[in-house]
Amino acid sequence: MIENVIVEPMTAGFIVWRCLHHGPVSPSTLDRLPSGSPLPWGLYQKRNVPLLAKLTRTYGSCAILAREGDRIVGQLRFYPRAVWNLEGAGGLCLQQDYPSGPIEDFADNDFPPLSRMEDRTLAVHCLMTGSPQQRENPFQRRGIGSRMAGCLIEWAAANGWERIEADAFEELPVIYKITGSAGYRFWEKLGFTVADRYPHQDLQAEDPSAIDPQARDPFIAELEAQAKSAGISPARAKDKIVMRLDLRGKQKKLPGK
Repeated sequence: MIENVIVEPMTAGFIVWRCLHHGPVSPSTLDRLPSGSPLPWGLYQKRNVPLLAKLTRTYGSCAILAREGDRIVGQLRFYPRAVWNLEGAGGLCLQQDYPSGPIEDFADNDFPPLSRMEDRTLAVHCLMTGSPQQRENPFQRRGIGSRMAGCLIEWAAANGWERIEADAFEELPVIYKITGSAGYRFWEKLGFTVADRYPHQDLQAEDPSAIDPQARDPFIAELEAQAKSAGISPARAKDKIVMRLDLRGKQKKLPGK
């Protein structure tokens, strides 16, 4: 099964506008919205489709997809840093409202072509293989994530981008299971180096001594438990690690030139 997975950039022919939290998607199931979910799927679809289509038209792609037949079983989303820094971008999460996601009319912005950018950096937003919410996930830890990241590196170098950045954490199982990120060693194996490291704002709010254990954020609790088992201080496990890969000298072409 894993051997039959094809990894390739997303094209305008099939815009994958939502993530894989509810399992793989295909052209016949993408718009079959999950039942019982409290999320405003109709609003997200209305916002995300034109946004991703415009990003794809402007830059060639904004995601690397892993496909088994017609089912998308993995995805790596990325955005130009210059677009991410625009007002209204928020965190560009496709399944959240602003400020975690973009504002509803974010696609109405003028996206600068690569040839006019001073900062030619691509920023990885999320990396997902299979569905982390499903009990059985045959696509995780099978090399698909590495293949998607490798495809991104090749695509970015071929299209004139100068660097790629990705947020990472300590190498703990819960990071791969729950988040859309990876451990920093995952990126190191692909040639990335640590560019920065600092406490992650969203993981610092809890004081375990002041909170009822039953009321604690389960992700933070699991993160701390796994860190202790691995001999990593809980405080260090809550750091955000910025990984960077320099592509200068590897580009083959620059769109618009």
